[in-house]
Amino acid sequence: MQAPSRNVRLYGTEQPPAEPRVLRAGPLSAELDAGNLRHVRVNGVEAIRAVSFIVRDRDWGTYEPEVSALEIEEGEERFEVTYRAVAREGARSFEYRARIVGTPERLEFAASGEAPSGFETNRTGFVVLHPIRGVAGEPVRIERVDGGVEDGRFPEAVDPLQPMMELRALTHEPLPGVSVECRMEGDTYEMEDQRNWTDASYKTYVRPLARPWPYELPAGETLEQRIVLTVSGSGTAAASGGGGEAIAIAEGREGAALPAFGIGLDAADPTPDAATTESLAALGASHARCRHDPRRGDDADSLAGLVSLAVRLGAVPELEAAIVEVEGYAAELDALARDASDFEAPFETVFVSPAADTRGTLPGSEWPPAAPLEGLYEHARRAFPEARVGGGTFAFFTELNRKRPPLEALDTVGFTTSALVHAGDDATAMENLEAVPAVVETAKTIAGGLPLSIGPSAIGMRLNPYGDAPAENPDNVRQAMNRSDPRQRGLFGAAWLVGYAAAAAVEGVEAITLGNATGARGVVHVPSDDPAPWYDEAGGLYPQYHVLRALAAWRGRPRRALASADPTAVATIGCDIDGTTELLVANLTAAPVEIELPRPASALRTLDADTFEVAASTPSLLDPDGTESATGSTLGLDAFGVVRVRLASSA
Repeated sequence: MQAPSRNVRLYGTEQPPAEPRVLRAGPLSAELDAGNLRHVRVNGVEAIRAVSFIVRDRDWGTYEPEVSALEIEEGEERFEVTYRAVAREGARSFEYRARIVGTPERLEFAASGEAPSGFETNRTGFVVLHPIRGVAGEPVRIERVDGGVEDGRFPEAVDPLQPMMELRALTHEPLPGVSVECRMEGDTYEMEDQRNWTDASYKTYVRPLARPWPYELPAGETLEQRIVLTVSGSGTAAASGGGGEAIAIAEGREGAALPAFGIGLDAADPTPDAATTESLAALGASHARCRHDPRRGDDADSLAGLVSLAVRLGAVPELEAAIVEVEGYAAELDALARDASDFEAPFETVFVSPAADTRGTLPGSEWPPAAPLEGLYEHARRAFPEARVGGGTFAFFTELNRKRPPLEALDTVGFTTSALVHAGDDATAMENLEAVPAVVETAKTIAGGLPLSIGPSAIGMRLNPYGDAPAENPDNVRQAMNRSDPRQRGLFGAAWLVGYAAAAAVEGVEAITLGNATGARGVVHVPSDDPAPWYDEAGGLYPQYHVLRALAAWRGRPRRALASADPTAVATIGCDIDGTTELLVANLTAAPVEIELPRPASALRTLDADTFEVAASTPSLLDPDGTESATGSTLGLDAFGVVRVRLASSA
């Protein structure tokens, strides 16, 4: 059997990673990516995360435009980009022309387009992203469409609605002494806090949500919009961060106990055979969240099968029940409880939610008919008297933030996340880890002192609250709203999981459920209709398996406070165990990094491109049994590599 390519090892797909082109005009720089701009920097400091002209369908999916006639001119103090593009939906299309001009003090992005035969869309036009690092909670000057100007601040807690509306321009200081005005022309703009979807940005977009959607772009009518960034003042250039210096990890005090880590089980996922079940049992997951949704045809038999699998995995079964009935919710819960009384094991925690609440409801829209939350939670406690009752949402944090549950009858509050709601590229998926701490802190406020249960969460989407379903992926590519994302099977997914756990496993979070056992969001390979290069022949464990096994073994251990000198490049989480300190350290980038540990390592095990094939058949790959020793405190880690380290005693 042929060895997997490096792309498959890193990303789970043969599709090569995108390589944006960096455009420069003196101290101003921007990355050109598929006709749009990312990471607009002034003196090396990110001022704007993205400026994009996008076309979306009626399910909020974003078209991949066909770009042609691309021309780029560059000089030391100026760059210019022009191109043509078309977004197609069957016989209908939207065709547009774009021009980008950058100088040291100004960046202009203009677009003009038409729909030859009309075009249905939920949003067509510019989207501007402000980063959250160094911006959250900071001042901003707001100019409205009526010409009024006022001072405000970017939200610190995650805002469930639109924190700023009727916008024409926003001005902020990305670094002391430098201000950047973002002027938005051609329509009325408003802002939403994209951290709701664990996006690391504030998004200012065209066409307010209060207007009807989807809407029609009339045939023959020209749409013209423009974004102008104006830079004023001068500041000190940012440190390069390059030069090959090691990224230091600082060690702090012992903290709260780490949460329980589990996996999701879904009757729609492929059933593992005996050998795969044995591997899943070796994972050591504390719990297994069993999904039940009658709208999909789930019944008592399918749920009993999930409980039986959880028992074989040595995991405590939990129930996630979508309740379809509105008036008859009590009878539906009672029937479910009667079925559960015959199962192989009882549910320790029962999470319930109206099925209607798995759909997103945008600001200003009416919530669909659903079982009343107070009555639903109270009856769940009566129907399952021995179980803890969980509420919140089975959708994303957005839905929890916008429909906050009554807490009196609950024992825990839950929500899920995905890294791919708005964009599917590598940079966005990894950058979005920056938003997780704010999401968790806001969720803790919503929970009012009740513990949080997060998940099942993964890179890909478990459901689509904003459309019919997550995107299918027969070509095994990176795309937004993927149901089956290739990076779940690559080292990228393992590194992402370390970063996610490091951000989410904090005090107040009692349980984190990560993906599923099998299927598109699984940690082991079972043949299915979704393509899985190399694994379709070799089978075995995905890299994420090893990270989850390590985390599961740490349940209840006191977390050791750790800080990466560059959290965008290196993530780490650790705990104290039997008189020693263990760390998981991940390289979040596609380039090798040098890492300076807080103390020398007494043992380490590595998951990287070199150990990828062995990892597929070795559940204990990252177990620090002392067979691989190390005495130094500096280590190198290849692209998206993960290392489990046991530190030498500090005595």
